[in-house]
Amino acid sequence: MAVAAKNKNKKNTPASSKRRNVVAEARGPRKSPRDALIEWSRTIIAAAAIFLFVTTFLVEAYRIPSGSMEPTLLVGDFLFANKIIFGAHVPFTHVNLPGFRDPHRGEVVVYQSPSQDRLPANLRVKDELTPIVVKRLVGVAGDTLYMRDGMLYVNGLAQRQGFGVGDKPYDFVDTPDSLFNWQVPFEIKGSRFGQAPAHPSHDNWGPFVVPAGHYFSLGDNRYNSVDARYYGFVPRANIRGKPMFIYMSFDFDDLRVRWSRFGTIIR
Repeated sequence: MAVAAKNKNKKNTPASSKRRNVVAEARGPRKSPRDALIEWSRTIIAAAAIFLFVTTFLVEAYRIPSGSMEPTLLVGDFLFANKIIFGAHVPFTHVNLPGFRDPHRGEVVVYQSPSQDRLPANLRVKDELTPIVVKRLVGVAGDTLYMRDGMLYVNGLAQRQGFGVGDKPYDFVDTPDSLFNWQVPFEIKGSRFGQAPAHPSHDNWGPFVVPAGHYFSLGDNRYNSVDARYYGFVPRANIRGKPMFIYMSFDFDDLRVRWSRFGTIIR
């Protein structure tokens, strides 16, 4: 009986060894800490490269910091903007890649503001001279624009329809302001659209023609918006993207999430 048991153990030994070898082969050779670190580093670098490519050339996230685009966009809205449609901007250069098309009148766009150096600090965004902003294009190259008593006219047509322009504050007084004097050299003299005001103001300015390669923007909430009325025409090269939809919205005053705004398409 002892001999039989011994022979039985001899038969089992090769099979057991074979099973252990299969498992070891499946697991592969044990990696050293150095190899594991290199593999993790490669993964992180690849992920970072993909992230940078997407946010630089395809899509970028933005947060709305002010009420200049109410009611279309609220403070605390977080949105994704399509950067490729108008041609992505190459960071740290003055180069824009070719886009699929140019922006249209009436579209909401993301752009880098022309210099706001002549504006007082309280009107600037975070005291920046050329911040990235979100506004609506109301004029394209060749359009004749003017405003009378707060009503915008494009090529002689009053723009009554469309977007909420904000109620005029009860204490608002429209007086000439030197901040709008940049418009004077562009004013049309003796046109069918009438004479320009002697001194442009917030609600009364123009007519002038938008130059080639430029746009004119306004915030939908026009009595709470620092826009092209203040800093001038927006060059085509400054356009950075087209907002697509709101992916998150948070009311920082009431400390609540605005669930109903999630997924809202921006028009």
